[in-house]
Amino acid sequence: MIIITTKKGTGSGLKVSFSTTNSVQTLTKTPDMLSRDEFIQVINARGSNAQKELLGDYNTDWNKEVFRPAFGTDNNISLAGRITDNWPIRVALGYYNQNGLLRRDQAERFTGSVVLNPSFFDDHLKVTLNGKGSINNNNFGNTGAIWAAATYNPTIPVYSGNQAFGGYNEAIDANGSPVNGGVRNPRGMVDQYYYSSNVKRFIGNADVDYKMHFLPELKFHATVGYDYAEGYGDNYMPAEAAQNYSTGGTDFRYGPEKNLNRLFTSYFNYNKNFSDIRSLIDATVGYDYQYWKSTRDAYSEYNTRGELQSSIAAKDQRHALLSYYARLNYTFDNKYMLTATVRGDGTSRFHKDHRWGTFPSVALAWRISEESFLAGNPVLSNLKLRASYGITGQQEDIGNYNYLPVYSQSQDGAQAIFGDRPYYTYRPEAYVEDLKWETTTSWNVGFDFGFLQERLTGSFDFYTRQTKDLLATVPSPAGANFDKSILTNVGNVDSKRLEFTLNATAIETTDFSWDISYNMSWQKMKVKNLSLVDGGAATNTLVGPSIDTYQFQVLAEGYAPYTFFVYHQLYDEVTGKPIEGAYADLNGDGEINSADLYHYKSPAPDLIFSLSASLRYKKWNLGMSFRANVGNYVYNGMAMNTGAWSTVSYNDFQLNNLNRSFLETGFQNRQHLSDYYVENASFLKMDNISLGYNFGRIHKHVGLNVSAMVQNVFCITKYSGVDPEVPNGMDSSFYPRPRVFSVSLGFDF
Repeated sequence: MIIITTKKGTGSGLKVSFSTTNSVQTLTKTPDMLSRDEFIQVINARGSNAQKELLGDYNTDWNKEVFRPAFGTDNNISLAGRITDNWPIRVALGYYNQNGLLRRDQAERFTGSVVLNPSFFDDHLKVTLNGKGSINNNNFGNTGAIWAAATYNPTIPVYSGNQAFGGYNEAIDANGSPVNGGVRNPRGMVDQYYYSSNVKRFIGNADVDYKMHFLPELKFHATVGYDYAEGYGDNYMPAEAAQNYSTGGTDFRYGPEKNLNRLFTSYFNYNKNFSDIRSLIDATVGYDYQYWKSTRDAYSEYNTRGELQSSIAAKDQRHALLSYYARLNYTFDNKYMLTATVRGDGTSRFHKDHRWGTFPSVALAWRISEESFLAGNPVLSNLKLRASYGITGQQEDIGNYNYLPVYSQSQDGAQAIFGDRPYYTYRPEAYVEDLKWETTTSWNVGFDFGFLQERLTGSFDFYTRQTKDLLATVPSPAGANFDKSILTNVGNVDSKRLEFTLNATAIETTDFSWDISYNMSWQKMKVKNLSLVDGGAATNTLVGPSIDTYQFQVLAEGYAPYTFFVYHQLYDEVTGKPIEGAYADLNGDGEINSADLYHYKSPAPDLIFSLSASLRYKKWNLGMSFRANVGNYVYNGMAMNTGAWSTVSYNDFQLNNLNRSFLETGFQNRQHLSDYYVENASFLKMDNISLGYNFGRIHKHVGLNVSAMVQNVFCITKYSGVDPEVPNGMDSSFYPRPRVFSVSLGFDF
């Protein structure tokens, strides 16, 4: 959606508001690598003479060389008033500037918006016009430096003392060139990387809401939205930089890249209370249309000498989504409620035979507390039973043309030569013609309750969901398609979920109040069947991220989606250390091979908890929130990938730091599929804590509110990696989650 939800101009006279939030982001944790002294001890104990000679006398913290405290500021000023009595207006300007933890990362944004919301014909016709423009200037840090900072030799200095490679200390071969395939100087990687973009964007929408004169209970609403963005990018790396030394650096510009989103939605709504029959009817019928288009001109990548390095094809991506829907809300005697909905959605992302999906739902509720035997109860103030059934469809993030046979033309420099003449070729892309909607059928029963005049409220829900035709990217059978992996409908997944919510106002007085909110949910998911398998037999379809072509997770019948598929590690009975290459012969055939891989744990937590509390004392307010996951597991790819002796050096000219797990395992080579690296990642996090004070009117024309907040306050976990919350349960080198300290000031004039 591209509907703007900014505040509207109200009241009479001119109202001015100004707010500023200033923050500092700090690094919380980095990969658990050997300290300088530990690294020296390991190299001296196990290294060759040539490797020992690569040790230096310095103590360089490479993480400090690539990361920094990151300052940010977000400032907004708004003016609200009326052009005439019928024309409220609000104008706002904003400036945002946020540095990233990684050096050279920076986002700068200028914004301006105008909101008009006039009404006509005694408020029967209300119009809202929104327009918002922004200019975004972005600099992108070199994220490759994150891995380099973790693994670069901590005993050598940042700078070499000469002018080669920009003065940065690099590993060089016998010819004086940066060693082929070596890790580059992390500080040089961030300092010699210039990648920026400039994006201009406009979002506008118009809302019309008309209450019929001849039938006030009938209302027509329409929204037209338009979102357009255009961006350019620059990429420059000097020729002397080691990271692109062999190609003579980088110097090119790309764009324009244009993104367009159009929206039209309209509906009729009828709402009337029929007191004679104790019935409230709220009925809606509507139509939605959305269209997306993303294009980019072809461009070429050059080095600093103007020599062509590669050509990038033009891009043209489009898709549309249509929806027709009807909804009925019926309430009888304020006690019995029915909601029935049916919608038809059509997407251009599927073949015409599978393009449309019909998604009905129905919900029933009974407000028992309104019955005569409970009405006026001094203890129980609310009790409502609920039940629902519904089907939803999913087609997001699957690509726009995956059902079509698409051919890509080769670029300049990649033509086929026949005789002495070059010819452009066409490469077929992978596709699945019969892609269809992923659908989820849900059943829910639950109840809401309230006690002591709603001082204590809560709800309990039980859900079951059956997902059919799950969309996922999976390996393609050899010779069956034009790529090694394809996106397709792979099978069905069943899930069950229990959820409990409790809200309490523990204290409520004139000067002091204390509110608490608690939520707990339990969920289990299981793959019911896989349509990729002939005859419905169980299989292990590899999914998820990979390291060195290894994939670690599967879809398998009877197990949770994305379950880890690994070998069971064996351990020395005396030392307790894992034995390299020793795995359990689970099928008992006397051999250790892929038949001994087994399903072990899932990235999905069994239990999720959240707790928030807010306290108010006079003009002070204090808020905090906590969150916990229990039973989620993570594959520590960073520990595996850097925790074996063979990773300490990939060439004769360089040493790489090791993960501290090496001290526990002593592995000579990486053990990609060992369950040793599948770790319990249960955690308790304090997401934020805030303290504020409302000064009220500090002057007859000025009001002031001040607050301070800390985000990502702490994390308690046994997981040895950087963060127990990682995408897909696979932990490799990634941008760390910062701790943020911020102070906000709000002025009303």
